[in-house]
Amino acid sequence: MNFIVYLIIGGIAGWLAGKIMSGHGYGPIVDVILGVGGGLLGGWIISAVLGIQTSGLIASFIVALIGACILVALLHLIRRQPIRS
Repeated sequence: MNFIVYLIIGGIAGWLAGKIMSGHGYGPIVDVILGVGGGLLGGWIISAVLGIQTSGLIASFIVALIGACILVALLHLIRRQPIRS
């Protein structure tokens, strides 16, 4: 049951991160992947780097959203085309 909740939170966080960072999502599959990956990345950043322990649904969503925004920013850097003059 927790896995389904993680997918739902990850999907919503990934979709919202896509809207915040680029104005559109990347599709349901990529949004879920970005959200779940963002949750893992955000959880690692919050706990290991900053030393903050979070618990609860809202805190998990905020951490996943922050991590997903970081992943979307990295995706933008990777997909950016070089400027041609």
